[in-house]
Amino acid sequence: MTTLIDLYDERVAEGLLLRDPAQEEALPELERIRAALAQPAKKGLFRKAPEPPKGLYFWGGVGRGKSMLMDLFVESLAVPVRRVHFHAFMQEMQSELHRLRGEGVEDPVKPMAKAVSDAVKVLAFDEMQITDIADAMLVGRLFEQLFEAGTVVVTTSNRVPDDLYKNGLNRQLFLPFIALIKERLVVRELASERDHRQDRLQGARVYFTPVDAEARAEINRVWGELTHGREEVLVLHVKGRKVELPRYWNGVARASFYELCGQALGPADYLAIADALRLLVIENVPRLGRSNFNEAKRFVTLIDALYEAKVKLIASAVDEPESLYIEGPGAFEFERTASRLREMQSADWGHHPL
Repeated sequence: MTTLIDLYDERVAEGLLLRDPAQEEALPELERIRAALAQPAKKGLFRKAPEPPKGLYFWGGVGRGKSMLMDLFVESLAVPVRRVHFHAFMQEMQSELHRLRGEGVEDPVKPMAKAVSDAVKVLAFDEMQITDIADAMLVGRLFEQLFEAGTVVVTTSNRVPDDLYKNGLNRQLFLPFIALIKERLVVRELASERDHRQDRLQGARVYFTPVDAEARAEINRVWGELTHGREEVLVLHVKGRKVELPRYWNGVARASFYELCGQALGPADYLAIADALRLLVIENVPRLGRSNFNEAKRFVTLIDALYEAKVKLIASAVDEPESLYIEGPGAFEFERTASRLREMQSADWGHHPL
């Protein structure tokens, strides 16, 4: 039987992965779960089902290989598994909660958990993080029911369990969920010194002008390397409103200038975006001036938020930063933005991991 360690060694030998000691140290925990789930069910009328193995919560900086290890783990399983971004899963659960309440179901969490546990044996989550109070209030009871049903949870995160929903509203009501995570999952850090996604960007061009077929092709190439071809919609909740990033995966997002600056977003929205990302690809930045003054102001606010948060930036624009906004109200103030756009092109920009 092929183990996860065998799979990892094969990928290294094929040149698809670079060997990383921190990743190799994490493999036995994933292999422990795979091996336990691979055990054949005992036959007989009075045979008691074996206890499910403890799940895994592994955390660390983005780009350290958590999603890649999860890919290997999911590939190795011979039981029903669902791989899903944690945020997308919670959105789905909130919608189901709303539907069942509308049908008059008194305790909708129980049938919700049963439907999930009946469908899969393993839930494999990318990026467990809680930013919304509605999720914070639901997640404890939901996961308690899932664990009771024998569902095995393996999840990645960029933060330790104690930092989940940090400074959130009514956080004391969320603390039992943190205790549940520590009880039912092995918590392990993936402490690689290497940022594998940073390696992909090292020395790469990050600002493209003009906006032409060559620029689009290069951005598509980089985006594919950063996301491995996977993406989803990220919905951020800001002061009771929803802010959507249409293309997102594991800390990186891609959007057009008009998707980010052509709608009525403000400083709080851009701060939330900057807090959620480690890299943003923004495409088709136009000439700025009197004709699009409001969009230009939002662009300045967005760049300020990204700059202060040390978010890496890839951009395509009609011209160099210094020539984007050369006349009209705000042109003088844009000089600082142009300087920041220029600084953000440097190879060592952004000190946190991708």
